[in-house]
Amino acid sequence: MAKYFDPQLFNDPFDDPGLFVDLVFERRALLFDLGDISALAPRKLLRVAHVFITHRHMDHFIGFDQLLRCLLGREKTLGIWGPHDLIDAVEHKLKAYDWNLVGGYEGNLQLRVSELSVDGRLASARFCSRNCFARESLGSCACSDGVLVSDPDLTVRATVLEHGLPVLAFALEERARINILRSRVEAMGLSIGPWLKDFKDAILRGAADTAPIPVLWADQEATKPQTLPLGQLVSNIMKITKGRKIAYVVDVAYTRSNVDAIVALARNADILFIEAPFLHEDLEQAAARNHLTARQAGTLARFANVNQLRTFHYSPRYRGREENIVDEAEVAFFNDRTKASRPAE
Repeated sequence: MAKYFDPQLFNDPFDDPGLFVDLVFERRALLFDLGDISALAPRKLLRVAHVFITHRHMDHFIGFDQLLRCLLGREKTLGIWGPHDLIDAVEHKLKAYDWNLVGGYEGNLQLRVSELSVDGRLASARFCSRNCFARESLGSCACSDGVLVSDPDLTVRATVLEHGLPVLAFALEERARINILRSRVEAMGLSIGPWLKDFKDAILRGAADTAPIPVLWADQEATKPQTLPLGQLVSNIMKITKGRKIAYVVDVAYTRSNVDAIVALARNADILFIEAPFLHEDLEQAAARNHLTARQAGTLARFANVNQLRTFHYSPRYRGREENIVDEAEVAFFNDRTKASRPAE
């Protein structure tokens, strides 16, 4: 089965962190972090529907202006998600420019900016080019279980971590895929058609097995029933495939609270993208700068029982020693003899 999304780190591991997730069956993509995005072609940036920002250090946020310039003049709504005070930061960036000519652009670019506070509330505001990017408050609400985006195909969840200031980590999870087995549909004498969408919708909303589903027969005989029970169709013509999951973690300290939150967020992920700025020989420097070592990154991946580990965001001091970082992380991930434990409170 083809992959629903394709995640790619688009910069060198020594350069600004950033993850581009192409939703391959849709005309959209997701972007995690907004540092140097010059490696992404404009055609890719134009696909971006949501941007998820871990925090506003320069190497995670400086690409805002480049993305804005690429999208300006388009008829588009862009979701921007990040930590506390993101709305003010976006407003200040927009106010740094003069917009007296923006009314002449054909498209109305809308930025919907949402910030997650440490107490789990989500505040939102909108900035529209048609209104010269004046701020419009959209209020706030409780953010249940950290869910930022939830649609029929995927969910993006965030958790607040500590890096000397609050930062966010994210998990993207594809919903279970409902696969219609065409050969079985035809073997039942049914026809492929729009009724199958109604069938899928009934499954997604949790309808009872006895719920009648209108069907279309290949041979339209009056004696054939116009509906069949949902449970019968589920047993005969479909297969559910587990959705894929990735997690993105960068700029965090190895503290007990962070470890517990990261493990909960990334548990059983197919891929964990996680920073590894330091080798463990430089543990003191890593702790002083609220970063992980490669060994700690691998240990977190093992604790979370992820399938694949991808490290990035290496310190420039290790140029030429990339293999040492990868090896240290993988030893901690695969080798139970490390037996690294969660840090004390």
